[in-house]
Formats: sequence, structure tokens, C-alpha cells
Amino acid sequence: MSQSPDSRSLLSASSQLNLMEVESIDDKEFDIPQVDTPPTLESILSQMEEEEDPFVLEDTCLLNTDNMDAQSYDTSSLASSDSGDPAHLKRKRRTLDQNAAVHGSVLRLSLLKGISAQIVAAADKVDAGLPTAIAMSGVIAVGTSHGLALVFDTNQALRLCLGSKTTGAEFGAVSALSINHDCSRLLCGFAKGQITMWDLANGKLLRTITDAHPPGTAILHVKFTDDPTLAVCNDSGGSVFELTFRRVMGMRSCDSRCLFSGSKGEVCCIEPLRTPPDFRDHPITCYSLLAMASLTKILIIGLKPSLNVWMTLPYTKSDPSSVPQLAWQFVPVQKTVNPMLAFCKGDSVHFLLVKKEETGTIHVIKQRQLQLSCDIISLNWINSCSLVLLDSHEKLHVVDRPTQDVLETLDLEQVQLVYNSRHFKSLATGGNVSQALALVGEKACYQSLSSYAGQIVCLGTKSAHIMSLRNWKERLDCLLKQEHFTEALSLAWSFHEGTAKAVVGLHGDSQRRKAVISDKMVEILLHFTEYAVKKCPEQGKLQVMEQHFQEVVPVLVDYCLLLQKADLLFNQLYSRLVENMVAKGVFLESLESYIVANRLGHITTPVMKDLLAHYHDNGMMNSLERCIVHLDVTSLDIQQVVQVCWNNQLYDAVIYIFNRGMNDYSSPMEKLFSVIGPRVREGRSLTGDDVVMGNKLLVYISCCLAGRAYPIGDIPEDLVAQVKYQVFEFLIRLHSGDSSQKEEVFPFIHTLLHFDTREFLNVLAMTFDDVQNDKQALEYQQRIVDILLQVMVDNPDFTPSQVGGLFTFLARQLAKPNNTLFVNRNLFDQVLEFLCCPDDDSRHTERQQVLLELLQVGGVVQFNEERLFTLAEKAKFYQICEFLYEQKHLYDRIVDCYLQDPLRKAEIFSYIHNLMSMPGYSSEEKLKVKEKVLQHMQELVSLDPVKLADLVGWHFTEEVQTIISELQDDILLFQFLHCLLESQEGSQPVSRLPLESELYELLLDLMCRFEPQELLKFLHTSQHYRLEEAIQITEKYHCNEAKAYLLEKKGDIPGAFAGLMQTLKERLDVLAAEMSGGIGGGVDGRDEEEADGEFTLTTVKSSLNQMILFCHRNCQNLDQEQRKDLWFPLLDTMMASQKEVMGLSDKHISDGLKEMTLKVLNCMSSFISLPAIIQQILQDPVYGRGKLAEIQGLILGMLDTFTYEQTLLETTTNLLNHDLHWSLAHLRSAVTRGLHPRQDCCNICLQHYKRKQDTSEEIIVFSCGHLYHLQCLQQKDCGWGVASEPQQPWRCYKCSSSHGGRGGACSEPNRSRSASLAQTRFSSGHHEKGAETHRKKVVAVATLDVQQELSWDHLRGLYRGPSRLSILSEVSHGQSSEKAGFLLPVQPENFHLKLAPPPLFEE
Repeated sequence: MSQSPDSRSLLSASSQLNLMEVESIDDKEFDIPQVDTPPTLESILSQMEEEEDPFVLEDTCLLNTDNMDAQSYDTSSLASSDSGDPAHLKRKRRTLDQNAAVHGSVLRLSLLKGISAQIVAAADKVDAGLPTAIAMSGVIAVGTSHGLALVFDTNQALRLCLGSKTTGAEFGAVSALSINHDCSRLLCGFAKGQITMWDLANGKLLRTITDAHPPGTAILHVKFTDDPTLAVCNDSGGSVFELTFRRVMGMRSCDSRCLFSGSKGEVCCIEPLRTPPDFRDHPITCYSLLAMASLTKILIIGLKPSLNVWMTLPYTKSDPSSVPQLAWQFVPVQKTVNPMLAFCKGDSVHFLLVKKEETGTIHVIKQRQLQLSCDIISLNWINSCSLVLLDSHEKLHVVDRPTQDVLETLDLEQVQLVYNSRHFKSLATGGNVSQALALVGEKACYQSLSSYAGQIVCLGTKSAHIMSLRNWKERLDCLLKQEHFTEALSLAWSFHEGTAKAVVGLHGDSQRRKAVISDKMVEILLHFTEYAVKKCPEQGKLQVMEQHFQEVVPVLVDYCLLLQKADLLFNQLYSRLVENMVAKGVFLESLESYIVANRLGHITTPVMKDLLAHYHDNGMMNSLERCIVHLDVTSLDIQQVVQVCWNNQLYDAVIYIFNRGMNDYSSPMEKLFSVIGPRVREGRSLTGDDVVMGNKLLVYISCCLAGRAYPIGDIPEDLVAQVKYQVFEFLIRLHSGDSSQKEEVFPFIHTLLHFDTREFLNVLAMTFDDVQNDKQALEYQQRIVDILLQVMVDNPDFTPSQVGGLFTFLARQLAKPNNTLFVNRNLFDQVLEFLCCPDDDSRHTERQQVLLELLQVGGVVQFNEERLFTLAEKAKFYQICEFLYEQKHLYDRIVDCYLQDPLRKAEIFSYIHNLMSMPGYSSEEKLKVKEKVLQHMQELVSLDPVKLADLVGWHFTEEVQTIISELQDDILLFQFLHCLLESQEGSQPVSRLPLESELYELLLDLMCRFEPQELLKFLHTSQHYRLEEAIQITEKYHCNEAKAYLLEKKGDIPGAFAGLMQTLKERLDVLAAEMSGGIGGGVDGRDEEEADGEFTLTTVKSSLNQMILFCHRNCQNLDQEQRKDLWFPLLDTMMASQKEVMGLSDKHISDGLKEMTLKVLNCMSSFISLPAIIQQILQDPVYGRGKLAEIQGLILGMLDTFTYEQTLLETTTNLLNHDLHWSLAHLRSAVTRGLHPRQDCCNICLQHYKRKQDTSEEIIVFSCGHLYHLQCLQQKDCGWGVASEPQQPWRCYKCSSSHGGRGGACSEPNRSRSASLAQTRFSSGHHEKGAETHRKKVVAVATLDVQQELSWDHLRGLYRGPSRLSILSEVSHGQSSEKAGFLLPVQPENFHLKLAPPPLFEE
């Protein structure tokens, strides 16, 4: 009896699991039941007591789903919720994700109508409460919030209702379910911590377990294992317990053993390894493996034969609210089947392959992880290659593990998923769980999804749904129903090629499967064609119809060719499409790409006829040509096709048809020559089409002579020689077939030479290389060479480049060792005369290049060298001369060639450098070149002094004095020396120059004459001159600024100051002279004088700035009187200059001088006291007349400076006082505050602080909250000082151990953050029997230094930055440190804070 698609959704494992094909595993081994998933998986409990018979349920292997909803949920859902947590009732509606077209609909999601209806009815009629947990095996069990368990059979009929509302009131909601492998027992875990075991045959309560785990915690998971007497449970305290069921003397009991304590890390997910029936004998089963997931790590332990931890793996960093997930599955890897554990926390799924080694140990191998972009809250295997993941947005993802492709995404919001948040928060027992576990529980849905035999059930608040993989036909039919034919064909082809994922329902060998899928694809293609024709819009624009068929026809053609069903394409599909003219045109045009790609080589005659007509009528001649040259000629009407091609200039197609259809290789050349020949011979300019045709002809000739077919393929081997001879015969014809009297002899060679001489000769050169062993071909070769010489020599129609190209070609052929050609040597002499004609200046470079190329390929053996050299010199062919000198090793003569050649003069330096550097030349040759260079040194300096200096630095260091003596021109000498010494300064010199100091002094002398403005820069950068000689040179040429720099460098401060002062006075005198001289001039004269005065004022400012900088640099090392000797003359000079210009009318110049005077006053105030400055000003005769207005500006500026400094001092004092008060207040607060210990036991001995009731002993409490006995600290040596000292400071043992290693000595006391800020001792004891213990606080006597250091360390951490006190201290000391770097720029060593206001200017 056939089953509906929905009835097949809960088939057994044998029809659902599709393991990877492994040669050593037959089909029966594929029938592996799905391992149960972490959230709601059943653990097998076989309570097989000897006194009882095993219970067998009816139809446990097949669940009848006739009452299921046949509709699959491919769209979004409503809201989902926790059955008891109202927060989950407010989830938002979300939109649908489009399925990936390449995979189609992989998963079927169906509503279990019978179960859903009875869940709702039980809640309404018997007050069973909302559903809270679900488990599936041969039956489906649903737990409720009122403590009931509903058991449904394969027909979705309610079989048992276990428990009562009384039980629910006592135990709370059902929080976990588990069914054993033979469906005889059901374990129920409750929210208040109890566990019950039920007999599923008769509904009898077998056990009520209340003491298996600590009270006050909810049961999160309860799981059967493969052992019928063994189960495991996990509570909300994070602990895991092993439950062993016993029956002695008819009494049932349960022993509990703690496997993992929640105090070491809370476990929130457990998963025992469940072995499928086909793998009961697997060697891994004897270990009874259990996977546990805590909030921080994964553990795999073995329960048998003894408890053993096989692996511990910490998580990678993830969101604390992420839910850990575990799932086991047996997978085939490398021809063996082993269990694989999938686990995740967050967005990464990791896979661990578990193997048993021959030694008996368990080996865990980490596989490639899967990375997603969502937070996973549920993880289930649906077969050995596919996983079903649920994210926090209730989107279901079907993932293929080997390729990590997401096959499909579904929205589960309509399911209204049940969450287990209340149980993780343990609300039924008072909520006594950690915040971390409660946070994870917000998204926990472990008990809402359960997998078995390739199916997954999920529990909603009012419904239950089931998921399974669709078989391959269903996936195709789903796409066809939606009229997605292209996607259906793509999916079917992936089935055909074996690349599809999660394939179900394909059986047999590869050929049988391909045949079945091929028949289905033919059916889809026919259906698609009918659909396309019927759905074509009858009215509208032509472009719309074309667009419609362009989306259909190429798909039809592609898949017909993939299936190798050309008859289907041309007979059935084309006959249906030809009824529509638009479809017919699109079909014919779509064939081009497949023909060009050689996927379609033969076309039926009717289709070919339509193809020619359509392409011709639509002007698609290039496309037609591309198609013809790839088609089998037997399918063509040759006469018709040749006529169409020739009329439309499809020359490639004409050549292809003549060659392939008639084995005629010369007729295409005749036809092409008949077109291009007359135009070339008449000398007309060639069009673009003519050039293309000529190039086609050259390529065609080259292919024929090389044995290759044109435009593609190869000539048949038996025709290669025959074709080659046909082409040679054609080329050496004396006349063409339709020749006239005016036609030249050998017209075909003439035409090719005029079209492109070089390319034609290249074609011949390639051909000549391949005919060495063919006697007849060698005769043709000699004949063609004779014809070329006859045609080109003494023919004015050919340029020197063309003639030279011919003889270059001949020289290459003659230079070959196996040459058989003969050429008259006199012809080479004739060509030499032609190329070296001195009377012809046209094409000089071209003729020289041609001759050089001819010589380089071996033509030199054909010439008389003396005659060649004579002609080259007359023609000024310097490259030819260089070539000849190179062969004779006359390298010094090559230098003359470079100097005489205007085009290559600049390259002489590179040539000389390379020759002198390379090892292939003798010392005598290099010496001759060096002598030649020295002879032409004057010319080389004029050419490029920079390159010459570089060359001298490398190879002529010993000849520098000789070069200097040879250079008579001082300017050239200056340029040479400047470049030479600059290159020595800029980089590491190759060798030191002789008499280097004298060279620098000579350059200094020349620079004073020719470039005095660069003098200071040179003196700063260079260090190789002698100081006394340099001072004499600068004094000789009156370069005062340079002289002052040198004197300052020497240490003569007064002398340097005098030189600078002289320069300043000279410029001030010039300024005064210009001012006085411009009073009586006209308007134009005044404008010129103003411009000159402005320039002179700028020079005065520059000179003054230099003097101020000079004084700043040197005042640090001078006493007060010496400072006055520098600053007061400078101030007097500036005041005197103001006196000279006082009566003049140019206010701009006067203001400028006043501004400069104020600048001097402001700068000198840092070094000279203010009273001394005022006294100097009042003594000046300029201000001696008693007019206060004259000096008012200066006096007011000084008063402002005093006020500014006073304000700055007061502000600094206030800041220092505030910082001091703040620091002392916090220090006092830290020292005097009370301490609160974290716990009442010693952190070393872990005993209560009052260990002995009858004695009192001192305890120490640290500011970190840790408490210790004094004796314990002494034993651990936690003091900073000697133990015998009465005021011994202590350090916290626990904090210092965690930082510096247990028991190790603490690092520097002033750096230890673990040390206490205040240390307090307590004494404890009983004053009277039964009285409450009192603690007496005794402040330990600690040195003030230790407390200050500790408190200061703490306060600096609070302040998070340098204090104002430290900043000002650093500024006052003039230190440039990293801490002050944010306030001040990088400062020199002798930095001083300038406490002066900005200068004031008089109106």
C-alpha cells in the first residue's frame, strides 16, 4: 500500500539516513537510527529484570501520520513562547528567508494535528497545563506544566496520561523527558527536583526518586544510556549525577553518584552516546561515553568500565548568554564508521571525531569547524551529513557538514516554540541559581526539540510539528509546483552528477540513478517548453517577448546538450518552439555559444537552413562565420554557404569550407589575393578591412606551412606535405591567373612584401626552421630566396628598412650551422653602399638601426671590415663604429663614439662605470679608458657634473688633483667640486679622497665667490674643513655671518658677536640711507624707494633674529656681566637706529624698528634683570630728555610682564596646595577606613577564624577582603621585612600568589597592587560560655612610609594620569619626558619657561 508524503515523514532509519558512500559498507549499514539531539534526546534505559518479560509496543518502527497536516511550512510563523515564562510570549513577527535555488526545499515541516489537538484539549478539559517538554522514540511523550505526561502512539492517538494534578502540585512542571530504546520505560524530571519512572506498557509508576541530587534544584536533563540500568541527570545547580537502577527481592531502588559538581563549573547540557542497532557491536560502546557542556568547556567522559575523563576542551570566546549544545552521530570517515560529537556555543559549530585505538584508549580528533552568522540555540543531526540548527531568531538552518553549505532556511515563529527558561532559573524552588546559568536559560529550549530516525519533532505552546528530509522527487515537484523550472533543472542536474546535498530516495548504482534522473529531466524539459509557449505574452512589445524566451530557450538547449539528447532538442523542442517566430529566433541565436564552445558540432539540415536564413536576414554575419568554422561540414550545403560567405566577406568561413569540405588550400589564397592585390600594387592606402584581410592571409600561409588548420585545428597528417608544396607553388608563380600586361613578375610575393615585409619574412623564417630534412622543401626555400633578392635589390619601391629587413633575414639563415642557402656576397656589398650613403641624410637613424641589426645577426662575416668601418665613419653611424670597436676591444675609442654621437652623449657615464666595474676587461683596457676620460674631462664636466662626480667618486679618486689642475674654468671647477663633495657627504663614500681638507677649503673659497647664499648651509652640513683656514677664507671675502658661525664654533663669542653686530649695523645704515635719500624724489621714485626699504627692513629683521638666537644659545654659559655685554650693545644699536629715523615720515619703517626693539627687550628679559634693563633705557640719550611718552610703551610692557609673572606664581601655588590637600585627604581616608572580610575563614588553612574556642589568636584582614591567621601568614613568610621586627608589614598571600606564583616572594613593595592599603589585626576569643564571640579591632602599627607608598599607588590608579604637581616639577627642572609630552613639545636640554606677555605695539 502506498503511503502519502506525510506518512513517510516518520519512516524508520533505514529509509531516512543517507550516509556517505563507502565501499566497505553495504546498504544495510546505512540504516542507522539518528542519534538523539542535545536538547530533548532520549537516553536508552533497558530495565530488563529477569522476573519480567520485555515489553514490545505495537508498530513502534512506523508512526502513522495520516492525521498530519500535509502542508509544509516554508513561510514565517507566529510568536513562540516559553510555556511558563510570559517574556517569551512577546516575540516579534519576522519575515521569510528565500530558499536557495540550487538546493530547493530540503526540509518538510508538518503539523501533527492529532497530537496538537489533544494537547489543547488536555489543557482545556483536564487542566493539564501548557506543554513543557517532548521526547520521541517509537512513541511521542509530551510533558505539561501541571506535572502530567501524555504518551501518543504511531497513529497520534493518546495512549497514556501519566501522573495527576496532585503529583503536579507536589513535583511541579515536567522539565525533562526520556524514553528508552525499546519504548518500555519513560523517565520524567520535574521542576522541583523529583524524577519518576513509568512503565509504558501499562502506565504503572515504577519509581519516584527524590534524593538523587541536592534538594532545591530543578531537573534540567534526564537521559537513558545504552545500559538498561544506567541513566544520567543534570540539575539547575550545574551538577551531573549517574543513576543506577536496581531491583533486589522485588524492591526497586536507585543509587546516585555525582559525576560533576556544579561548584567546579555549571553544566547545562549533557548527551550520552546512543548506539544505533546496526552498531551495537561497535568497540566504542563498552565505554558508555557521556558528553557534558558547562558554561566554559566541553568534557567527554567514560562511565565504564570505570569513570574516566577522555577529553576537556575550553570554548573560544563567546557571548555569555549563548546556549551550549551537544549532539552525537555515527558518521563514515575513511571507510570506517565512528561517532562524531557536534558542539557549539554561539555562532561556531565544532566537530570532534572519537576513535578507539588498538591500545584501548579513546582518541579525539578535532575536525573543521562550521562558522555561522547567528546565535545557535538548538543543534540536531538529521543524517550523517546534515545538521538542523535553530538560531535565536527562531530561524531553522539545514547545513551540510562536509561542504558547510546552508541548504535551506525556514522560519519557526509559527510553531510558538516552548522555552525552558523557568527551569533554568529554578523558579519552582525559589530561583536559587547563579546569574550565569539564568542568563543562558533565557534562550534554552533543550526539551522542545527531539530527534529520532531522521526526523525531528518540535514542541509549541499549542501544537507539535515534525521535520524530515524530502526525497529527491518531492524536492523537484515543489519547485515545479511553483513554476521554478530553471531551478528544478539545476537541482535535477546536481542529482545526476552526484553533487546534490541531503539526497534521499535514490537507490541503485550510478548508471541506474542517472537513467532515472535523466528521464525525469526530459519530462521537465518538455513541460518547461509547453509552459514557455503558453505563457508567452500575446500582445505587447517585441522586446518583452524576446526577454521571455531568452530566459527559457538557453536553459533548454544547455540541459539537452548536457544530457546528450540532441534529437530531443531538434525534433521535439524545436518543432514546438518554431510555432512562435520570436522563440524560433531566440533558439537559433542561442545555438552560437554552444557551437563556438564545441559542445554542438552537428545540426540537422532543416535547422541549418533556418540558421543561415535567420543570421543573414538579421545581419549577424560575424556570428554566422564563428558558427560555420566550428560545425561539421557534412551538415552544410557547401554551395549555398560559400556563396553567402563570399558575398558577405566571411573569409574565415570560406577558407574553412574549402579546406575541410574540398581539401583545397590554394583557392582561398587566390580569392584573397584577387581582393587585396590590386590595391597594394597600385599604392593606394589600405582601409582597416584591407589590413585585416592581409593579416588573415599571412596567418593562413603560416598555418598551412606549419601543418596547422585555419582558423582552428590541425591539418590531417597525410595532407601536411601536400599542403605545404601547394602553398610554395602558389607563392613562386610567375603570374596570377587573371594577369594583365602591366602585372609584375611574382605578383604574390610582391604583394606580401609591400603589405608587411617584416611579418612575411617572419613567416618564411618559421617555415625554413621546419624543412631541414625535406629535400623538395629546401629547393622551394632556395627558390623563394632568389626571388626575394630579384624583387627587392635595386628596387626603389622598397625602403632601406625593408631592404635591411631582407638581408637581416638572410644573415640569420646564413649564420645557422646547417645552412643550405646560397647568396652572392656582392649583394651584401651593394646593400652596404645603399645603407651607408653619406649624401642621403633622410632616415639616418633607420638606416643605422637596420645595418646594426644586420651585423648583430651575423652579417659582419659577409662584409669587408675596413670598408665597413670607413663607410660607417663617413655616414656618422657611431653605433656601428662602437660595434666594430667592441669586437676589436678598442674600448677607449668607444668613448669618442659616445662623445661624438649627439643622441647618446648622456649615456657615456653609464658606459664608463659599467666598463670599469665589470671583471671581464683587462687592466690595460681599463687604463686606456681612464686616460681617455681624463683627456675629455672639461667636456664631461660641461655635460653633467653630477654624474661625473659620481663616476670620479667610484673610479678616479686618485686622479682628483689631476682633474682639478686640468679644469681651467673656475665655474666648472666649482660645479665639479660641489657635486663631488656633496656626494661624499650624502652617502657612505667608496674610498676617501686624498687631501680632503684642502678640497673642502677650495670649495669654500669658490662658494664665497659664486654662491655666498649657500655658505652657511654648507658650513652646517660639512665637517671636513679646518676651522682656522675657513675663518681666514670667510674673512677674506667679508662673509660676516659665516665668519660669526665659525668663531662661535671655535668658542670666540665676542668675536662672533662683533661680526654679527657689524652686519646688523651695515644693514641699518643702508636702511637709514634709503630713508633719507627717498624724501625728495617724485612719485615713481618714492614707490621704488619704498620697495627697496621694505626689502632692506626684511634683511634687518633676518639679521636681528640671527643675533637673538645667537644670544640665546650662548647666554646659558655666561655670567651676568657677560650677558650684559651681549644684550646691551644690541639694545643700544636698535635704539640708535630709532633715533636716526625719528624725524622721517615713513611710519611703516619706524614701526618696524620699534617692533624689533620690543622683541629684543622681551627676549633679553629672560637673562637680564628688569631694573638693569630700565636703567639702561633711561641712560640712553635718546630718552634722556625726560619725555615719558617716548618710553611709556617700554615701561608698560615691562609692568605687564611683572603682572603676568606674579599671576602665574600665585596660580601655581594654588595648584600645588590643592594637589597636596587632595592627596593627603585621600591618603587619610584610605588608611583609616574600616575593613569588611569576604568570608569568616582563613584563606590559607580554610578554617574558621576562631579555630580554638578556648584561646584567642590574632588575625589579619587586608583591604582586599581576605582574612588570615597570624600564624598561617608567618608560616607562609608573607612579610615584607624581617620576621623579628615588631612593626612587620604584611602582604596578602592569596593576591600575591595569583600574581607572582604561590609561595614566591613578592616583587618590589612599591609596585605591588595586591598589598593591603591598611593592615588590621583582630583578636578573637570567648569571654563567657555561650556568649557571642566579639572581635576586637587593633590597628597594626605600620610605618608611615609603607602606608604612604601603598595609598599613593592606589590613588594614582584612581587619578589615571600625571598630577599637576609632577607636570610643574618637570617643567621647572626643564626636563623633557614622556609624561609631560602631552603638555609641552619636545624641548632641548636647556629649556626655560619664557614668562613674558606678548609684545605691545604703539598705535
